[in-house]
Amino acid sequence: MRPDILNPLFAEVTALKGVGPGLAKPLDRLGLARVVDVAFHLPSGWIDRLPREELDVADAGRIIAITLTPRDYRTSTGRGPTRVQASDAAGNIVSLVYFGGSSGWVKKLLPIGEPRRVSGKLESYGETLQIIHPEIVGGDGDEAFREREAIYPLSEGLTSRRLAGFAAQAIARAPDLGEWIEPGLKAKRGWPDWREALQRIHADPADKPARERLAYDEIFANQLALTLVRADTRKRKGRALVGDGRLRDLLRLPYTPTGAQSRAVAEIEGDLAQTAPMLRLLQGDVGSGKTLVAAMALLIAVEAGAQGAMLAPTEILARQHYESLRKLLAGLPIEIAVLTGRDKGRAREATLMALASGEIDILVGTHAIFQDAVGYKDLGLVVVDEQHRFGVAQRMLLQAKGKAPPHLLAMTATPIPRTLTLAQYGEMDVSRLDEMPPGREPIETRVVSEDRLDEVINAIGRHMADGGQAYWVCPLVEESEKSDLAAAEMRAETLRQRFGERIGVVHGRMKPAEKDAVMEAFAGNRLSVLVATTVIEVGVDVPNATLIVIEHADRFGLAQLHQLRGRVGRGGGLSRCLLLRGSALSETSRARLALMRESNDGFRIAEEDLRLRGGGELLGTRQSGEVMFRLALPEMLSDLLHCAQDDARLLIDRDGGLEGVRGQAARVALYLFDRDAGVALLRSG
Repeated sequence: MRPDILNPLFAEVTALKGVGPGLAKPLDRLGLARVVDVAFHLPSGWIDRLPREELDVADAGRIIAITLTPRDYRTSTGRGPTRVQASDAAGNIVSLVYFGGSSGWVKKLLPIGEPRRVSGKLESYGETLQIIHPEIVGGDGDEAFREREAIYPLSEGLTSRRLAGFAAQAIARAPDLGEWIEPGLKAKRGWPDWREALQRIHADPADKPARERLAYDEIFANQLALTLVRADTRKRKGRALVGDGRLRDLLRLPYTPTGAQSRAVAEIEGDLAQTAPMLRLLQGDVGSGKTLVAAMALLIAVEAGAQGAMLAPTEILARQHYESLRKLLAGLPIEIAVLTGRDKGRAREATLMALASGEIDILVGTHAIFQDAVGYKDLGLVVVDEQHRFGVAQRMLLQAKGKAPPHLLAMTATPIPRTLTLAQYGEMDVSRLDEMPPGREPIETRVVSEDRLDEVINAIGRHMADGGQAYWVCPLVEESEKSDLAAAEMRAETLRQRFGERIGVVHGRMKPAEKDAVMEAFAGNRLSVLVATTVIEVGVDVPNATLIVIEHADRFGLAQLHQLRGRVGRGGGLSRCLLLRGSALSETSRARLALMRESNDGFRIAEEDLRLRGGGELLGTRQSGEVMFRLALPEMLSDLLHCAQDDARLLIDRDGGLEGVRGQAARVALYLFDRDAGVALLRSG
C-alpha cells in the first residue's frame, strides 16, 4: 500500500485550484492526471527578461520587462494590426502591435494614460521600436514578471505561466520526506533535499544541482526496484534444467551458427542448469538469428522433461514464430502448438487438454497463453519476444504457471546502448548477438530528396513488374491518429491510381483483425505494396519484400529508421531502403541520415541515437508506449546510473534493506517514482 504521507500528491489533478474538466483535458494530453505528475512536469527551458527603466535600441532582439504608458491607438482597416503607441518614463516611444480580432480588447488591456508593466521581444522596425503581442500586467509593480521564467512543454489550451501556477500548488502539497540518498554521496555532490530541489527547478530551470538531484532520485528508485526483483528471483527456488543433447543432436542446420549464437546458447545452458531461475535478456539486431537461440533453449528444457512457452506481442508474430519453429525443428520427436485469442471452441479445448496432459512440449502464443484456463503439466522455460511490450505484472503471471518458478529468456530486436540496458533491464543478465549470419547481405540504403518522388514511384513500378514486393512507410504528421490515417490513405490512393488494387494499407486506427488480414494478404503475395504508418510490426517476415521506401525519413529517430529498414533483407539477394528527405534539414537530421546510409550495425546506431537525441525521446521507447524516465535526461544516465546502482546495492547489503531508517525512506521513494512493483514482489515473495 502506498504510504499515507504521499496521498496529497497522488490526488487527481482536479484537486488543484483552477483545474476543472475543461483544463483537465489538455493536462491529460500531457500525461498529467495526478498532482505528482504536475510536480514532475519539469520546465524544458526558460526566458531571461531584462528589467529596464528606459527603452534602448541596443536591446533590440532581447526580451525586456518595462513600465509603459499607452498614449494613442492606431487601428488598421480590414485585417491589419492594432498598434498602441506607448512611452517609457523618459518619453521614448514604442509601438505595441497586436494582430487579429477587434481592437476593443486591446483598448481594454491598455487604457490610455494608465501605466502597465509590459514584457516582450524588443524589435527595431525601420526608425521605430516595436514589441509584437507583449505580455501585460496591471500597475507598474515589478513582481509579476520574473527575470527568469520557466518554459514548459505545453498542450493546446495551456500556457507556461498557468502550468507554473499549478506546479507551485503541487509543490505546496508535497510533504518533507526522509532522505533516501546515502549522506556521503549527497554531501559530495552538493545536492539539496528532495522537496527543495523540486521548488528550485521550477523557479530556475538552469539550477543544475536541483535537476541532478531529481534525476538521481528517479534513477535510484529504478535501480533499487530492479535490484529487489533480481534478489527476489535469486532467492526463489526454481529447478535445474539439464539437457542430455538427444534432441539438439538430431537437428540438421543448413548453416553453422555464428560465434555470438553459440556463445549465447552456452550462457543460457549454464543458467538453466542452476536452481535459481534464469533471468536473461537476449539482445540481437534485426536478422541476427535470435529464433535459433530461442529454439535451442526450448530444446534444452524439453530434453530435461519440462515444457517451454514462447510469448509474442501480436497474433501475426505468434503464428510466424510457430511456423519458424516448426520448420527449424521438423523431423524431431516433439509436439509444437500455437494458441492465440483467435482460437476458439473445440480446437482450443483440444490444445488446452494436450497442454495439461504434457503431450505438447512447446506452446507458442500471445498473452492468451497465460490466462487462468491455461494449465501446463510442467512449465520449465518461458521465452518472451519483444520484451518491452510486457510489464513486470504479466511476467509474474506467467511465472506463476510453473510448479516452481520457470526460467525466463526475454528477447528484443531493438539494440539498446549499454547504459540504457542497465537502466531498463538491470535485473537481467544480458547476451548480445552482435554478429550477422553469413550470407545475409547488408541493406543498400540511399537518401533521396522528396522532389524526386515521381522517380521513386517509377522505381516501385519496375520492382513490381519484376515480381518484387515493397513497403512504403508514412510518418505521423503529428501525434494524432487522424493524420496517421490521412497520410497512409492518401499515399495508398496515389499508388492505386497508378498500379491498381495490389496496394494494401495498414494504420493505427484499424482493428487488429483488419490489420492482420491485410498483413496476411501481403505475406501471401496477394498484395505487391504495403503502405503503412509505423505500425508495421517488428519481426514481420516477408522474404519477397526487398524494397522499403520511408517517406519524410528526417522525422524519424535513428533507432526507429533502423527497425523499419529491418523489414527487408529477409530473403536471399540484395535489398534496398530509400529514405525520402525534406529540403530543410537540421544538422542532427543530416547526421542521422548519413549514418543510416553508411552503417547497418544496430548497436552502433543505438549509441549514436542516444548521443544525437540528447534530451529527446529515447530509442523509440515512446513508440512502444513506454517512457522510462521523466526527470532524468538521457545524457544524465551515463553519469548517474552506476552511482545509483552502487547506492541501491549498498542499501540492501549494508544499510538493512528497506527495514532500516534509510530503507524506510527508500520505500517511500519507490512509490513516489512509480517503481513500487519492487515492493509488491517483496510482499509476494
